[in-house]
Amino acid sequence: MKSKTKYLLAAVFGVLAVLWIVLIKCVDVAAIGPEGTSVGLSHLNRAVFELTGVNMLWYDITDWLGLLAVLAVAVMALLGLIQLIRRKRLLKVDREILCLGGLYLVIFILYVFFEKVIVNYRSIIMPGRTAPEASFPSSHTMLTCVVLGGILLVLDKYVKNKGLCTLLKVLCWLVIIVTVAGRLIAGVHWFTDIVGGLLISGALLSLFAGLLPPKETHSEN
Repeated sequence: MKSKTKYLLAAVFGVLAVLWIVLIKCVDVAAIGPEGTSVGLSHLNRAVFELTGVNMLWYDITDWLGLLAVLAVAVMALLGLIQLIRRKRLLKVDREILCLGGLYLVIFILYVFFEKVIVNYRSIIMPGRTAPEASFPSSHTMLTCVVLGGILLVLDKYVKNKGLCTLLKVLCWLVIIVTVAGRLIAGVHWFTDIVGGLLISGALLSLFAGLLPPKETHSEN
């Protein structure tokens, strides 16, 4: 897929994410959340919530799986640091690693942004909390999809053993799927929060893929 196509795909996902937020804020808004918090697309969200209920076991499972995404960030950061020390210039660090660093920075900025600009509050008040918390987008969905999705796009460069590379790719996909499904089953987010996380992830990963160098121009470690 050419870079222009990837950028176009990123724009499509970005526009869909913005339109999704507009729908949530403007369509079928009702006070169905804890302490009367308003939720857009309320009939859809309530139907899915009533179907899944609340399952804190799945919440804990997806929390633990989120640590794998954090570990992946740490591994790539360490690899980038080693390259920086050896090559003595930031711009000589692999473009893939620099792009991953930018991707992780964008995730952090978006996380802080949506903590301040509330689109939805959680579907429940979490244990140990006294008030509803920001819930859109599902941060675990976004973190896992973007971090592990980004790793999937560069894994072939850094893992030369085909068997190990395939195993790691399967593991990444498994963690992504289980995290997204588990976060929905847990019932701590509205359905629209999960979809929002997926749309934003699609935009970021498409943009990231477009910024990567063509495989034939990959630099050596």
